Amino acid sequence: MAIRFGDRLLTYRELNRQADGFAHLLAARGVKAGQRVAVMASNRPEFFTAMFGILKLGGSAVMISPAWKQAETAHATGLTEPVLTITDGDTHRNRPDHSPNRVIHLDQDSAVATLAHHPCEPFQTHRDWDRSEAVLVFSSGTTGLPKAVRHTHASIGAATVQWAATLGLTPDDRFQIATPPFHILGLLNMLASVGAGSSVRLHPRFDLDAVLAAIEADRVTLEMAVAPIALALANHPRLEEYDLSSLRYIMWGATPVTESVAQRVSERTGVAFMPAYGASEVPVITSNPVHHPDRWRLDSPGLPVPDVEIRITDPRTGTALPPGETGEIQVRSPATMAGYLPDEANAEAFSGGWYRTGDMGWMEPEGWLHITDRLKEMIKVKGFQVAPAEVEAVLLTHSEVVDCAVFGVPDAESGEAVEAAVQLAGGSTATSGDLKHLVAGTLASYKHLRAVHMVDSIPRLPSGKTLRRELRHTLRPPTG
Repeated sequence: MAIRFGDRLLTYRELNRQADGFAHLLAARGVKAGQRVAVMASNRPEFFTAMFGILKLGGSAVMISPAWKQAETAHATGLTEPVLTITDGDTHRNRPDHSPNRVIHLDQDSAVATLAHHPCEPFQTHRDWDRSEAVLVFSSGTTGLPKAVRHTHASIGAATVQWAATLGLTPDDRFQIATPPFHILGLLNMLASVGAGSSVRLHPRFDLDAVLAAIEADRVTLEMAVAPIALALANHPRLEEYDLSSLRYIMWGATPVTESVAQRVSERTGVAFMPAYGASEVPVITSNPVHHPDRWRLDSPGLPVPDVEIRITDPRTGTALPPGETGEIQVRSPATMAGYLPDEANAEAFSGGWYRTGDMGWMEPEGWLHITDRLKEMIKVKGFQVAPAEVEAVLLTHSEVVDCAVFGVPDAESGEAVEAAVQLAGGSTATSGDLKHLVAGTLASYKHLRAVHMVDSIPRLPSGKTLRRELRHTLRPPTG
């Protein structure tokens, strides 16, 4: 069994046949090897068949969030130039006007419905695994709109092998995925499950009771958590009523571990957490050793996974630092991205072949990594990256906003929340509610503002760089 989705079951034989059919469908719609196809769809079996159909054809899949609004999808498709878009539900409404005319709607296209009932010849194509592009995901930067992260078949293939090994996946595992497939973690979960021959339970959206019920009914062996899911587990009033004894562990990734929350869940369920760390650009960096649960730690995302090198460098000079000293975390791995779109974003991404994560941290002599801060002013909300500059650009479209700065603050539920300091023009009547509404009408929900602080001015260096940390400390001083 490959996929469980509601009452639907899909074997690997059926999945492979339908993926071949989808490749033929794409070819019939004019898609050629080397071209890009945008995917704006939810967690469902057809997402798998579409994804593998694109790869079988020799195309590359552009992962676009179904939650994005038209301006966001316009940026993504303008950057990547897909020749066709795959949608479902009402996601087609958020396609920009200038996006491709060719669309396959998974719920409405009659050709998709026939894939499950008609055998199809295997689709054969040849590609350069090291150079041919396979997947593009989006990663925000602090200085502009989201960048497209390009992965080749070789790099995403290496990441898939690393992640399956990190999780200890086998054909006997039953893996549950509620993480969005457009996010690198959700995509990698999907690929690793198929790579290991595991069976996966898909959920179209996160519903904690449905997740817990599926663990019990399917005897799920592996569950994923990011900060909001872990907190929801910890606070669930009837958590003990569910039989979770089939779980080997719960993986915590994409957001920093909150030790008290993890401990509360483990005390109530008897299931331990196993943290890991990665990025869209290098999907698997560190993990706690899956086969040695006695060594698992909540204060560290683990040790470098096989074939991954980590060094800590002075962010000003680039000099490598010894164990115990804090600096920028840099990584070398066969799973490293091929590069960004736009191309100019690559200039500062690498240092002598090492990917600059923008995360600050230090390593123990034995190799355990500790992440302390971010060199980049990225905000992580529920595991998703939010670029301050993107939200600021929306705020500055308001005629009464003179200047603004967006920053993240700790949040128990989401990991971080987005807040803004705004300087208004003299005599302005704009309210914080007006500005929140402006952002909410333009950007995806995880980029929305939790709070707006009206200030007299935005603190900046002479160079113009915003002093976000100063703002954060002034407006949201640490407690305790």
